[in-house]
Amino acid sequence: MRVSKSLTSWYLNNKRDFPWRKTTDPYKIWLSEIILQQTQIKQGLPYYEAFVSNYPTVFALAKASESDVLKLWQGLGYYSRARNLHATAKHVVASLNGKFPNNYIDLLKLKGIGDYTASAIASICFNENTAVLDGNVYRFLSRYYGIDTAINTTTGFKTFKVLAQEIIDKNNPAEHNQAIMDFGSRQCSPSNPDCSICPFNKSCVAFNKNIVNKLPVKLKAKKPVKKYFNFLVFVSDSGETILEKREEKGIWKNLYQFPLIETEKESSLNKFHIKLKNYTLIKDLKYEVSLYNDADIIHKLSHQHLHTKFWIINLKKTPVQGIPINKIRDYAVPVLIEKFIEDFNF
Repeated sequence: MRVSKSLTSWYLNNKRDFPWRKTTDPYKIWLSEIILQQTQIKQGLPYYEAFVSNYPTVFALAKASESDVLKLWQGLGYYSRARNLHATAKHVVASLNGKFPNNYIDLLKLKGIGDYTASAIASICFNENTAVLDGNVYRFLSRYYGIDTAINTTTGFKTFKVLAQEIIDKNNPAEHNQAIMDFGSRQCSPSNPDCSICPFNKSCVAFNKNIVNKLPVKLKAKKPVKKYFNFLVFVSDSGETILEKREEKGIWKNLYQFPLIETEKESSLNKFHIKLKNYTLIKDLKYEVSLYNDADIIHKLSHQHLHTKFWIINLKKTPVQGIPINKIRDYAVPVLIEKFIEDFNF
């Protein structure tokens, strides 16, 4: 309880003014938590405001098309979050009469909601004593208690979940959870925390053993796979281009992209000319091709690095039904494609 009181005291003195802290509406808390997963607050805040403005209720979000949701999400990355967000909204409306479950166990049953999000909603909206466990909480707990168990392991999750649950303020779990997350984010920051002003510096194991920079422990992830993407940017005399919807499973599912040729390694202009001659979409057509970027544009994802080239294909008419170039910004695309569209300035 002493730890919780110190966290809450710090939080009340340092609390930031965010719109999701002015409500206990489970829809808005859920929305904020999904948006802010793997996203910094300064980046996520405009998206939260845009979603609340466009879809003020779960009913409004459920009625939206997936393409509109993905378009509004564009730039945040991890698009499965947006797809799950939309699917869950439709489920809550269709099967739960628009009401979110009021407890941790039932919240976990919703698509895209894991331990952290279920704990946050349950505690903030329904005052349930269930502790949150995110990167900020892991960091504070591992340093304060001097725990070197790797946080990205099953054992680590169980260890820290039990500990987080032990120190939660059972009289005020909502404020406690927000306090410990904010403290880990701002005071017990990932690098160079100012331990001299930390209210826990006298009792913090990591600080007193001079191992703050060694905690928390996290096992190294596998080295990202390199992939070589070659996007074909069609530009017809009539001002049309081609976008294709990605149907297969993956992070970009249901987003749009230019036609893609994936190669095993980087392609030179001469080698790519040979590839194009056998490419079904433009085989036997007259066209001119030029390379937009001489050096690969490297788009880094968590599990793969995309080495990307954009090839401009000028021709009289697109070989399949095209879209007007002036409508290209209406489509939800990965941020890699979005940046090219802005830079190319059709």
